[in-house]
Amino acid sequence: MHEKAKTRVLLADDHALVRRGVRLILESEPDLDVVAEAGDGAEAIEMARAEAPDLAILDIAMPRLTGLQAARELSRQQPDMRILMLTMYDNEQYFFEALKAGAAGYVLKSVADRDLVEACRAAMRDEPFLYPGAITALIRDHLERAREGERPPARAITDREEEILKLVAEGHTSKEIAGILFISAKTVERHRANLLQKLGLKDRLELTRYAIRAGLIEP
Repeated sequence: MHEKAKTRVLLADDHALVRRGVRLILESEPDLDVVAEAGDGAEAIEMARAEAPDLAILDIAMPRLTGLQAARELSRQQPDMRILMLTMYDNEQYFFEALKAGAAGYVLKSVADRDLVEACRAAMRDEPFLYPGAITALIRDHLERAREGERPPARAITDREEEILKLVAEGHTSKEIAGILFISAKTVERHRANLLQKLGLKDRLELTRYAIRAGLIEP
């Protein structure tokens, strides 16, 4: 009987030390193989295109593109690939955003040694992986929605505008942003102008403050 194919994993985190630790956890398992590493969300998209992994493990807080933004793009580009979010934050908002972005699970870094392998296997079986706090959050959210008669919260800006907002706030030029997002510089400028108008902001400094408040970049 031939050996079962290993799950090919892409690992994205902007801290090399975290990547090394996670790689050690995964590669001690016979069915998991880390085939690519990325240091930010944009690089994760490039590596996923090049390597076509079965599973991407994405840190939420990364430069250029967050893990959530990368997850949205990867869900569009490679719908068959499974995605897990890795985070330091036990944060309900991030958790729900992760589910909306197409992630199969949400793993806290503090307990990665306990949960991550199980989460990888659950994702490959097409089962969601939820840590205990997330289940509580889901139930509470469901009850609140039922009480208030299902009000989906309106988001002021689109996913693409959010990606551009983060990159502008990090100091990237329109040309650099165009390269990272595979769009034209002209399109970037149009989105940027829309953003300022929608949010009532006048310059990059105000955009940056907004991006910090929205949790897109770390202060």
